This record gives sequence, structure tokens and C-alpha cells, in this order.
Amino acid sequence: MKNPVPLIARILLALIFIKSGIGKIMDPTGTQQYMAAYGMPLTGLFLVGAIIFEIFGSLSVLLGYKARLGAIALIIFLVPATLIFHTKLSDPLQMVMFMKNLAMLGGLLMVAYFGPGPISFDEKVKPPEMA
Repeated sequence: MKNPVPLIARILLALIFIKSGIGKIMDPTGTQQYMAAYGMPLTGLFLVGAIIFEIFGSLSVLLGYKARLGAIALIIFLVPATLIFHTKLSDPLQMVMFMKNLAMLGGLLMVAYFGPGPISFDEKVKPPEMA
């Protein structure tokens, strides 16, 4: 039997990005206002980019299809998002959000380095190894 732990880890890691991406889709105006409050220009463009990175990156990680690329996409999204929105570390809530993002970065780095594990689409389509 294949080890389900990497699959469970991918599910748990992807859920927050899926929820966040859907939240942005459901309330684009509120999201753009939030982004503008932090001084971001071109909020419409960055909103579309954030949705694409979060939805496609998280589905990639979740399904284990091109999971390393999906994890890298989420890292590319998460680093600037963390540095823009969660750097007021004197605020206890922002410190928690900053630390949460660091933990997610750690999980994404694990997927980017080790791959999705044995229960994944990547594993199913892997070419046979030559002797």
C-alpha cells in the first residue's frame, strides 16, 4: 500500500490557497480595496494574477499534477504577499499571519524539493526507470 501521508499533507496545504482564491473571486471589489489600502497599484491586474496563482497552483499541488511547478508558483505568489501584507510585526495578528505564511512556505518548499509523493498524477504518468 502506498503511503498516504504526502497526499494528506498536499490536501491540507492546498486548502488555504483554494479558499483564498475563491474568496477573491467572490469579492473582487473588497479584495482590490484591501490591496489598495496597502499601496498596491494596478489592483485589477494583481488580483487576476493572485487568483490564477492561487487556484492553479493549489490545484496542481492538491492533485499532484506538475506539483513541483504548482508549489513554485505558490511560493512566487506567497513571498511578495507576505512582505506586502504581513510585515507590521508589532501587531500580534500580523505576527501570526506572518508566521503562518512562513509555515506554508516550508510546506511548499518540501513539495517543490521532494515532489508530490506516491499518490499523485505525477507518479501515475512517470516514465518507467531504465536499468
